[in-house]
Amino acid sequence: MSDNYSVTLITGDGVGPELAQAAKRCVDTALATTEGAKGIDWTECVAGVDIMESHGTPMPDETIAAVRSADATLKAPITTPIGTGFRSVNVMLRQTLDMYCCLRPCKSYPGVRSKYDNVDIVLVRENCEDLYAGVEFEKGTAANAEIIETVNRLATGKKITTPAETTGVSIKPISVQNTERIVRFAFEYARKHGRKSVTYVHKANIMKHTDGLFKQVAEEVAKDYPDIESWECLIDAMCMQLVQRPEQFDVVVTENLYGDILSDLCAGLVGGLGMAPGANIGDGGATFEATHGSAPKYKGLNKVNPSALILSATLMLDYLGEPIAASRLEAAVAKVIVDGETVTYDMKEDRDDPTAVGTQEMADAICAVLKA
Repeated sequence: MSDNYSVTLITGDGVGPELAQAAKRCVDTALATTEGAKGIDWTECVAGVDIMESHGTPMPDETIAAVRSADATLKAPITTPIGTGFRSVNVMLRQTLDMYCCLRPCKSYPGVRSKYDNVDIVLVRENCEDLYAGVEFEKGTAANAEIIETVNRLATGKKITTPAETTGVSIKPISVQNTERIVRFAFEYARKHGRKSVTYVHKANIMKHTDGLFKQVAEEVAKDYPDIESWECLIDAMCMQLVQRPEQFDVVVTENLYGDILSDLCAGLVGGLGMAPGANIGDGGATFEATHGSAPKYKGLNKVNPSALILSATLMLDYLGEPIAASRLEAAVAKVIVDGETVTYDMKEDRDDPTAVGTQEMADAICAVLKA
């Protein structure tokens, strides 16, 4: 029986397969060049729009089983249709496997074009409830009319005044249990990684029984971590302060929808989604993925920046218990970026710079640094 880690590699669609292979090579090189590190036994699986016709689903049962049984999963980007089609594969995985934490580090790297150079924020986003629970009712349906009637009967002074024929309704569940475990994850992460503070973000001044509950539970959990500074912030004020003074924030924990918005905002502070890694973590497993999309127009062109997925792989290595290999891989990515020679077009000052390299060539350069 192999002593290696078992890792499922979901190759995705669009540019996903190209990024998956680039990241896989970098991970294998990082482990092979790190003394005492174990290797990985990879299992490649498919998901996304490209296999809908052949499998009848964007997420085959065998892929879900492989994710469930693996030590970790590295997932390349998958297309999510806007407005129509299937729901997000990412959301499906998170809810099916109860991966309740979405971890989004956003860090400044020298050589990346940005208005800021001192950002180092870790965003911890609750993954399983809030408006992303998908409990919503279409306008004009009998179920929607019944929901509105019930709300109007129960909510004295806060009635829905528009008719059911023209009103869609979403329900926002926030629970004590899910709030406690995500906030506790944030504090434990801060303690383990030597972070100094945790900010919990909400809109409790308006949504007193959902966001108010989130705030209340966060305050109770914070009492168990007297060594870590903590404070609250309203979501609108948080957006403003992130733009004005992002350096004041360390670990940020919040609800699902706010976390989705803030993760893109924070990515914008450090150069965009091409530099934004991510992870979805639960008690029974974890997936690691770039936060950007599948960029289908670039499919097969060997053009897209692999940094986000490779940096996601560093989170995976740390999760698996290989922090030295993780640190070396991150340092290799940082060196290639700051050198500025073997980087993709988006990392160049002029996006039409003819010296820009492709996805695989940038991965080759990162592997070369690891081997040096």
